[in-house]
Amino acid sequence: MKARGRPPSEEAKRKALRAAYEILMSEGFGRLTIEAVSLRSGVGKPTIYRNWANASELAMAALFADTQDDAPAAAPRLGPALRAHLRALVTAFATTRGRQIAMALAAADPESEMTKAFRNRILLSSREVGRSLLQSAQDRAEIEPPETIDLILDMIYAPIFYRLLIGHLPLDSDFADGIADQAMKLMTPSRQVEP
Repeated sequence: MKARGRPPSEEAKRKALRAAYEILMSEGFGRLTIEAVSLRSGVGKPTIYRNWANASELAMAALFADTQDDAPAAAPRLGPALRAHLRALVTAFATTRGRQIAMALAAADPESEMTKAFRNRILLSSREVGRSLLQSAQDRAEIEPPETIDLILDMIYAPIFYRLLIGHLPLDSDFADGIADQAMKLMTPSRQVEP
């Protein structure tokens, strides 16, 4: 017999994300509303609002749902962990989904819900993954404590978002690896960087 009541939180989140993704891919950003996601997924609006503040946050979460768990926080070395993390991010942006985000952001007001959702759900969460990787490497004495970790993080992530928004060169795994390798050289200037 099927259990009564609302579905478990994780199941409800998955349903809402899947519905939001389907709406984004078939109808675009303009058609994604909390009401539409609720109707398509069968998840109540209060449950959706418990997980995402608005439709823009839900859109970002849906577009990047398959990359959120790709952070190799337990990797034994910083170089490979950073490469894997940046490759996952670049791969997500290189898709049609990523290009749609770039176009939407280029047209959005800097204070719009879309821009704030992108900043909070993608930019800042990615930086926190990077911060965690650097902290773990520092704890293992693999790198010296950076004097300005936020500057290092800006230098790691800025090229990805610049290339995404400008579109002058491709986003690919070689680009991600190059960023990781240059970051390693900055943080370990006197050591041999492992491939």
